[in-house]
Amino acid sequence: MSDEKPDEPPKVLTPEARRALAEAAERRRVAELTQKEIGGPSGPEPTRYGDWERKGIVSDF
Repeated sequence: MSDEKPDEPPKVLTPEARRALAEAAERRRVAELTQKEIGGPSGPEPTRYGDWERKGIVSDF
């Protein structure tokens, strides 16, 4: 079923919005193709802030 109501015209996307949606779809496609780390830490990436963080303890390296 469509979310559009019969009395509303369909939404028209700007070229910028179409380009942004296409870029997001491409990023999702590439992310699905990349191999996941085997045996790595569970949870969020420990180096996501530039420091090594594990169980709330942060160390610079």
